[in-house]
Amino acid sequence: MAEVYLAEQQSLARQVALKVLSAELAAQPAYVERFKHEARSAAALVHANIVQVYEVGQSNGSHFIAQEYVAGQNVAEWLNRHGRADPARVLDILRQVAAALSKAHERSIVHRDVKPENIMLARSGEVKVADFGLARVTTDDGTQRTQAGVAMGTPLYMSPEQIEGRPIDSRSDIYSLGVTAYHMLAGEPPFTGDTPLAVAVQHINKQPPSLADRAPDTPNALVELVERMMAKAPEDRFADPVDLLRVLRALAKQAAEQGWAEGPENWSMSDLATVPTGIAATGELQQLMQGTRALEIPRSNRRRTVRLVAIALAAGAVLALIARRPYVLAGAQPPVLEYETARAQLFHAKVHDTPDAWQAVLARFPNADDAFERNQAKQGLARYYLRSRDYGAALPYLNDLAALPKNQRTTRTFALVALTVAHAELGNVEEALSVKGRLAPADVDRMQTDADLIEKYRTLEL
Repeated sequence: MAEVYLAEQQSLARQVALKVLSAELAAQPAYVERFKHEARSAAALVHANIVQVYEVGQSNGSHFIAQEYVAGQNVAEWLNRHGRADPARVLDILRQVAAALSKAHERSIVHRDVKPENIMLARSGEVKVADFGLARVTTDDGTQRTQAGVAMGTPLYMSPEQIEGRPIDSRSDIYSLGVTAYHMLAGEPPFTGDTPLAVAVQHINKQPPSLADRAPDTPNALVELVERMMAKAPEDRFADPVDLLRVLRALAKQAAEQGWAEGPENWSMSDLATVPTGIAATGELQQLMQGTRALEIPRSNRRRTVRLVAIALAAGAVLALIARRPYVLAGAQPPVLEYETARAQLFHAKVHDTPDAWQAVLARFPNADDAFERNQAKQGLARYYLRSRDYGAALPYLNDLAALPKNQRTTRTFALVALTVAHAELGNVEEALSVKGRLAPADVDRMQTDADLIEKYRTLEL
């Protein structure tokens, strides 16, 4: 229903994705209203794993949404390139999407089109859910934008109740996410057919082929979780995304013990915030304050109430300080933990972004089988030293990355651009010119990360 452009918001000098409703649909009020509805639904959801909407409006008759630009690719594109995803990657994607759906669940928003194309993989490692254009919001008066009996979504991933036009809730999104996870693990969706109707009928009437048979290297616990997500009856799935996130957290602990995925100790705060962690006082305080706002407080008691709330807030601050990790309080570097797989070690390095954390990937996993993770670690080290203006320390890692074959164009281009800048900053003009001569301008134009580095490269006077 729209075309998407990469644009620049000039007031903040940042890249945005600009979604423009097609002219044909802009002439139809119903589509314009749905387009605005997408923006309102997504704008209400502020979360690290949801593509953020910045603005909605129109100009000269063109209706547009300006939203966060995610440099990277979606899961569908990744699968087209790689075929299948390993269990660790699937678990990582599941927990981040579940965190996004948990936020939507708080607002009674059902996405209704969870599928690989709408799950973005940022180059930073973050996973973001996009396109709330089919989202359904249940309002306070019980009305809904889409009438019962109307099926909208993508048949390859739709829940049985959604296909039949029955009432849906967040458990429908859980089903679609389960089908997406099945696709990632097996390399193909559970049901295929010549027409959308043929696929839809299978979702309603047919059990999917065994995931354990299609992806025998998948741990049993993950197979069971995905199969439960894909249960035909909503009541047989997880109660809601928060319930799913709790089980994913327990599975991550088990995975870390078995050595096939990262444990939950390095989950982001946006994930952990949705899972109860034991300090009930915070939630009780929030409920107390919400209740206090709803009360009519006699004027004579207002000062006393203010004092009590101030004391409660101070106590909360003390609890927060106590709960913080010792290295944060001391201002020291976080400890570098050791993991069984290169991917887990790399994830740890991305979370902490310290030289020691990046070096641990190189030191613990020297084999060629871990070349991808090693190159990512070298890139992380190079970026760290570039930010610190320690250009000499960045050179060895950049030289290694610049020597990669030309089919690894993205990483190689980053290294050559960074090498040019580093040599120029160190006063090595001849070396800078030599490296710059190896760069194709079109490759530089295609760089979608490291905006500061690109800006510095373009302003060099050599």
